[in-house]
Order: sequence, then structure tokens, then C-alpha cells
Amino acid sequence: MADIGKDIERPLGQAVRPPRAARRISAGAVAATLLVLAVIGVSGAIALREKPFRKPEEVAVSTPKVTAVVEPAAPATEPAPKAEAAPNTSESKTGESNTSESKASGPQIIHMPTEEGGGPPRAAIVIHDPSTIGQNLRIAHIPDRALVETSETGPLPVRAADGRRPFDVYARPWSGARGARVAIVIGGLAVSQTGTQAAIAKLPAEVTLGFAPQGNSIGRWMQAARQRGHEIVMQVPLEPFDYPNVNPGRNTLTVAATPDENLKNLRWALSRTTNYTGIMNYMGARFSADAAAMGPLMGELGRRGLAYVDDGSSARSLASDLALKDGVPFVAGDTSIDAVQDRGAILKKLDELEATARAKGFAVGIGSAFDLTVDTVSSWVIEAKKRGVEIVPISAVATDPEKG
Repeated sequence: MADIGKDIERPLGQAVRPPRAARRISAGAVAATLLVLAVIGVSGAIALREKPFRKPEEVAVSTPKVTAVVEPAAPATEPAPKAEAAPNTSESKTGESNTSESKASGPQIIHMPTEEGGGPPRAAIVIHDPSTIGQNLRIAHIPDRALVETSETGPLPVRAADGRRPFDVYARPWSGARGARVAIVIGGLAVSQTGTQAAIAKLPAEVTLGFAPQGNSIGRWMQAARQRGHEIVMQVPLEPFDYPNVNPGRNTLTVAATPDENLKNLRWALSRTTNYTGIMNYMGARFSADAAAMGPLMGELGRRGLAYVDDGSSARSLASDLALKDGVPFVAGDTSIDAVQDRGAILKKLDELEATARAKGFAVGIGSAFDLTVDTVSSWVIEAKKRGVEIVPISAVATDPEKG
């Protein structure tokens, strides 16, 4: 009854609670708590250490997503300025870079700084084959002093002491693929100032430009062309049939002249500017068919490391055989693309070049810097690329005796 009374006096809704049992802390709980505290203590000690237990290089291997790309790239970007600095002048940026490349013996992985977007340099990895030497397009307008011989008339191209040739150093890089390749050379630049400016601005960078030595401001136009990414060649006037009624211009090399006289005229043309891979004949059907006249010219090109581009206008030219004999890189044009100044006719010639390239791997077209030619070539190149044709510099299709 006592219990019933107590239940009546208890507030409504409160149940009877059983008496509390005394709580006991088990040995397992104590051990678990101590283990957690120990882990926390060790972690804190590791975090507060000045150096981690593992070496940075070990971390780079175990965590490649974080460090395998970033950490190795950082020191690799430091020598970049040295690659563009020559030992004797600040202008010879290309010389040192290509010297170091030519000493390598096999493909290398090189970390290159990129400047896309104008932000700070970021590390990029490129695969580089030392057998492919080409000038960095960002400094392509700067002469490599190691490849220049000073003369009374201007800078003459010459092989560097380490064997590098202007043909190698001033070549425009290309993919190296073996698909259909078309090389186009547009000559006559520097004759007309407005025409030269338009050709440099409109023509795709893959198109090679030929400069006439009689032109004006060649040095300035050379720099503009190279800054736009064009490979260039120097045109040299050679004696045609019916000379002098048909006259290529000042300081023409002739069959009647002595070898010394012809070499003097050749060197005058070569000294008009620099940064070119070779020469291309301007006319010269008679001269190129005479071995006694052509021999000294080819010998000079071989000593200086220059290529010879035959415009293909004369079937009697001996240039191919003589070039091979003197170790001169050689290429001949397949067709003149603008002998008829008509857009339809030019397009037909360009389409023929594409067909030839698909059949034998490459083709070479030669044209002049007429406004119609420049506009037609510019539009055709865009469409040809869409069809899988690669437009390459003239050096990319030259036969080089020194490389087999």
C-alpha cells in the first residue's frame, strides 16, 4: 500500500526509473583511448617536424600526380635564358641553343617555358630530336653571329665552328610527318614595298619567301618575314639565253665571266641580308646548263652550308648533279604556279601540286609576289590543310647529301 501511495503522489507522466547500476570502465575502453591519444601525438610530432621522414625525391615517385610533373620542371626552366644567349653577343641567341642541341646524342625530354595568355611561364614537356635543328621562331629574326662572316658588302652566311649550317639553323620547323606535303616559294620580295608588305602579312607562315637582291630595305623585310614565321631564300640572278637582251638585273652571274668574278657577284647577293636557308636561281637557263660556270657556285654553297633551290624552269639544268657532288642540299620546283595571271589557272596549278604530293609524297610550286598570286595561294592553303595536306618550308623537302 505504501508503494501505491507513492505512485499517486508522483507527477503525471513520469515512469518509475529502475535503480542505476554502478558503471564500470572496461580495460578495452581504456586501451582504445590510449591508442587514439598516441596516434594523435605521433601525427602532431610529424606535422611539427621541419623535414618529412621521406626525401622529396621519394615523394615525387610515390605521388606522381603532384610532383612528377611540377618539381622536375622547375629547375629545368632555369637554364632557358642560357639557351638563347651566345658567348660573344646578345644577338646570337640561336647559336648557343643550337650548339647545345647538336652535341646531344639522341632524343631528349626538355622542359620549355610557355607564355600563353601572357601569364607567368608554365612548365611544358616536349620531345626533342637533336637531328632536327631549327630556329626558335620567337628569335628567328635575330642573326646567329656564329653563322655570319663579315664582308665589305654585308653579312655573308658561313658554317659555324661546330659544323652547324645556315640551312639547318634557319629552317622553319615542321611536323616531320610523311603525308602529302606541298612546299611553295613566292619570290620577288623587296622589289615592291607595298607588295612585299602584303605578301608577308597575307601568306601563311608555312610558305617560303624569296628575296630579290636588287630590292630595297631587305634587312627590314627579312626581319618582318622571319617574325611572321616564314622561311626565306635569297634569289641570285643567273644568265638566261639571249642575255643581255633578257637581263635578270644587277650583278648577274654569266658564263663568260671568270670564276672569281662570278663568286664576287654571288657574294654580293648573299650579303644583302641573312637568316636564309639557301639560294634560288632567278632565270639562268644558260648558266645552269654550263658545268664550268655552275661548279664554282655550288662549291661556294657547299662551303657555306646553303641549299640550292632550282625553280624548275630549265630542263637542261645541271644543278642536281653538281649539288650532290658538293654536298649541297637540293630541291627542284615541279611547276610555276602563276605563269598565267588568272585565278582559275593558278588554282588549277595548285591542285596539280596537291595531286603530285599525294602520288610521290611532296611537291614544290614556285610563284611570284603578284597580288593575285598572294591572294589565291593564301585561300588555297586554308582549304588544302582541311584536306589533310601539310604545307611545309622548302628545306623540309630538300635532298641533303650530308644526311644521306
